[in-house]
Amino acid sequence: MPHFVIFKITVLTTLAFLWAWVWTPILYRFLIRYSLVKRIRDQASAPIFFALHKSKEGTPTMGGVLIWMTTFLFALFFYYLSLVVDNQFFIQLNFLTRAQVLLPLGALVASALVGLVDDFLNIKKIGPLGGGLRMRHRFILYTCIAFVGAWWFYAKLGWDFLHVPFIGDIAVGWWYIPIFMLVIIATAFSVNEIDGLDGLAGGTLLAAFASYGAIAFIEGKYDLSAFCGVIIGALLAFLWFNIYPAKFMMGDTGAMSLGITLGIVAMLTNYALLLPVIGFLFVLETGSVIIQVISKKFFKRKVFLSTPFHHHLEAREWKEPTIVMRFWVIAGILAVVGLIIVLVERGLY
Repeated sequence: MPHFVIFKITVLTTLAFLWAWVWTPILYRFLIRYSLVKRIRDQASAPIFFALHKSKEGTPTMGGVLIWMTTFLFALFFYYLSLVVDNQFFIQLNFLTRAQVLLPLGALVASALVGLVDDFLNIKKIGPLGGGLRMRHRFILYTCIAFVGAWWFYAKLGWDFLHVPFIGDIAVGWWYIPIFMLVIIATAFSVNEIDGLDGLAGGTLLAAFASYGAIAFIEGKYDLSAFCGVIIGALLAFLWFNIYPAKFMMGDTGAMSLGITLGIVAMLTNYALLLPVIGFLFVLETGSVIIQVISKKFFKRKVFLSTPFHHHLEAREWKEPTIVMRFWVIAGILAVVGLIIVLVERGLY
C-alpha cells in the first residue's frame, strides 16, 4: 500500500480546504463590493421559479471561483515548489503531471473563464435575453474545449477504446473523439442544471469526485486522485458557506467547469460508462428538462410543475434543505455503488 500517497492526498485535500476557507471572506467582500449578485428571472417568464426564489435575488454569485482558483493555485504552487526546493517531501507533493492532471486542469481553468464571462454578462445584463451569452455561443465554446480534450486523448495519449464494466475494453477508433465530446458536454450541462438550490450542486459534485478519486487511486493514477482531492477540499470549503441559506452561489464559472472536469476525470479513469450511475442525479435533472420541453412542444402540456426536477419538488412544497439533503444521501449512495462496481470487477472486494 503506497502509504505516502495516502498521506499526500490527505494533506493536499486538507490544505485545499483550509486555504479556500481562509480566503472565502475576501472573495465574498469582493463580490458584494462590485455587486456581482444573482439576478432572478422575472415573474412573467417563470412565475413558479420567481415565486420560489425571489428571496435569493441579490445573493452574490460566481462563488465557483473559490474552487477552481484554489485548485489551479495549488497545482502551480506545488509544481514550482518541487522545482526550487531540494527536498523529497515537497517534491512528492507535486501532482501536476502531463499524463494525468495537465488536461483536466487546463479544461477546468478554460471552461471556468468562459463561465466567468457568462456570469459577468448576465449580472450586468449585457447581451440578448436579459444578459449573458446565447445558448448556442456557450455550446460552441464548451464544444471547442471538449474537442481539444478529445484530440489530446486520441492523438497525444493514443486512446481509442472505451471500457465496459465486466466486459472489457472496446476499440472504437476515431469514434472516440465524438464519444468523448458527448460525455464532456453532457456532463457539463447536466451539472449546470442541478445548480439551483443552496448546496445542491456542491454536495452532489463532492460525492462524484470522491468516487472517481477513489477509482483513480485503485488504478494507480495517484496524481489524478490527488487532483480530485484538492477539488474536494475546495468544494468542502465552498459548501461551508453555500449551505442553506447560502452566502454565495456557484455560478456557471463553477458548475460548467466542474462538470467538464468531472467528465474528463471519468474518461481518464476509463470508467465514463459509470457516469450515469455515479452521476444519476445529473441525468435525472437534465432528463426532466428534456422531457418537459418535448412534452410542451408536441403535446402542449407540462409533465412537471417546474424544471429541473428539484424545482418540481419545490413546487410540490418540499422544503429546500429537505431536497438538498435527500439528494446528498442519494448522491453518496450512488458514489459508493459506482465504487463497488469497480472493486467487484477488479476482484478487490
